[in-house]
Amino acid sequence: MTEFFPFQFHITDECDQRCKHCYIFSEENNKAIITMDYENIIKIFNNCYDMCERLERKTFFTITGGDPILHPYFWKILEFLKDNKTPFGILGNPFHLNENVCRDLKSYGCRFYQLSLDGLKDTHDYFRKEGSFYTTLEKIAPLKNAGIHANIMTTVSKTNINEIPGIIEKVVEYKADLFTFARYSPTSFEKSAQMTAQEYRDLLDTCFKLYEKYNNSGTNFSLKDHLWTLYLYEKGLFRIPENLDENIIYDGCNCGIGHLTILPNGDVFACRRMESKIGNALEESVYDIFTGPKIDYYRQYDKFEKCSKCELLRFCRGCPSISYGYTHNYYSPDPQCWKEI
Repeated sequence: MTEFFPFQFHITDECDQRCKHCYIFSEENNKAIITMDYENIIKIFNNCYDMCERLERKTFFTITGGDPILHPYFWKILEFLKDNKTPFGILGNPFHLNENVCRDLKSYGCRFYQLSLDGLKDTHDYFRKEGSFYTTLEKIAPLKNAGIHANIMTTVSKTNINEIPGIIEKVVEYKADLFTFARYSPTSFEKSAQMTAQEYRDLLDTCFKLYEKYNNSGTNFSLKDHLWTLYLYEKGLFRIPENLDENIIYDGCNCGIGHLTILPNGDVFACRRMESKIGNALEESVYDIFTGPKIDYYRQYDKFEKCSKCELLRFCRGCPSISYGYTHNYYSPDPQCWKEI
């Protein structure tokens, strides 16, 4: 078996931005900045290698923060990954990228660098800072010139839902390698950013038409949100395979199945987008965490209040972190799922 197991590793909270919607600082403006020291980072790398070896999987790290490039041993960390032939990508900011930095990233084996756009110019710069919108777009070229996939990610909410088509036009214009979006997961019970199910379904329809229009543009479009499965199912473009084991989860939300997040203090989360601590990689075996009882809470598929009654249970399940954000009940219905059960 050669399938990759992805870890999202936050090596530092350090960031020279304070974006208004950042989940690290959204409700803790005086939160202490944590940066994991180099020795503990290597300890966790080896802990993850052990888990993957025992599961007969290959290890993939997505290195992030904060802004990971601000870690004092950032390049030494990448050197370790290169020496161990470990593939990785980076989720970071555009502000410290230039042609030389991008070439160095490539030399250590960086496969992709993901940048964020939170809306068109005025909206994005409101969330980030003045000039950030075009700074982000302009960093696509040096990444591509270095041979690194330049990925653009958008978090969609009520605030920017009408701007997503315009963002797609921009990323195609600037020749990003990949565009995708995910929905905003609230960090409190606030409702102001909540889209209706019909609004979201209409957005998927609009985006799908644009994806078809730009199919040969050189920009690929990832259907990251699992409600795309429902959309494609209704259009007849996804069919449930026959003769499948009813006890196996084949696709959809990977919480508890095929992904772990590690924070700068070593805490392991089943999903970073909600409160879901299941252990600590500096104190426990990551293998034991992944096969242990705490993560089983996120694998009780018969408890999904709506999805358990749906024929797409084993392929979708929407986004439980969004459900949790609005209700603090992981198994409550996805608020943007339009399917009637």
